[in-house]
Amino acid sequence: MPPSRSPLAGGFPIAALILGGTILGLMAGEPTIGFLVGLALGVAIALWVWWRDR
Repeated sequence: MPPSRSPLAGGFPIAALILGGTILGLMAGEPTIGFLVGLALGVAIALWVWWRDR
């Protein structure tokens, strides 16, 4: 029996926020900090999406 609905995807926020954080970090002169902040926010959103989809 197939599942009743498709699961939500949480990978897009991770990728988008990593790119956005890196770009903003480059403009501020701190690309590594921007990358890490984007990664942390992306993972937090992906975990939230996973939790809501359960």
